[in-house]
Amino acid sequence: MCGASLPAGTEATYESETKTVLCLACAREATGPLLPDLEHPSAELSPAGSGVAGSSARREYERRTAKDEASLREKWGRLGGLAVALSDERQSTKAWERGAIGEERLGTRLDSLATDSIAVLHDRLIPGSKANIDHIVITGSGIWVIDAKRYKGRPELKVEGGILRPRVEKLLVGRRDCTKLVDGVLKQVDVVRNLLTDVPVTGALCFVEADWPLIGGAFATRGVHVLWPRRLAEHLVKETAGDIDVGAIRGSLTALLKSA
Repeated sequence: MCGASLPAGTEATYESETKTVLCLACAREATGPLLPDLEHPSAELSPAGSGVAGSSARREYERRTAKDEASLREKWGRLGGLAVALSDERQSTKAWERGAIGEERLGTRLDSLATDSIAVLHDRLIPGSKANIDHIVITGSGIWVIDAKRYKGRPELKVEGGILRPRVEKLLVGRRDCTKLVDGVLKQVDVVRNLLTDVPVTGALCFVEADWPLIGGAFATRGVHVLWPRRLAEHLVKETAGDIDVGAIRGSLTALLKSA
């Protein structure tokens, strides 16, 4: 989560499900407020009215899992239970669980920042759409619209063109072109900006388990910050000074953007 290198022999925790390693500091932070279930937080554990991070992605994962299991049982009849036990989850179904876990973990970190000068909302429906905004943070300086992603690989900014050709910025994660993720955040920023026209709105893509370098790594493209949870938290804490009425803005957004 912090992007630190872990040399051989370092004490750490291993997550067999995702085949990833967490340093002890990140493991303690990730498990802090989520007891006893790290992966599936409840409404009771979130600040009142903030919503539950990853709830819509979690429901979609459970819906797809139930549908897949029902299909196997119908196909195999009396052997359906065995077929379910021996079958691997479809990648398209598993992706929803990975996304939910990423949102839940980032939601936990953001909830830990909540004070009178920082308010947090999770999983808000975009009006007139089935899409949602993962996280919204209100500070004294403005609003942050945050999209959580749990991708493997190193996020990098690739710039093409320049003097003789139009400048084009691409977001790569490993070898994968993820520029459309930036487009998605910009659309979410526009939604919030159109609802509250007099409040500054900033977009961010937060990669929860990416391969970040030890030094540097965070960058911005088309006004969208690309970073990891700890760096995002540092930005938000620095944004508390300002003239914005955090409580009033939180109330407005809660009314305008319903929980997904």
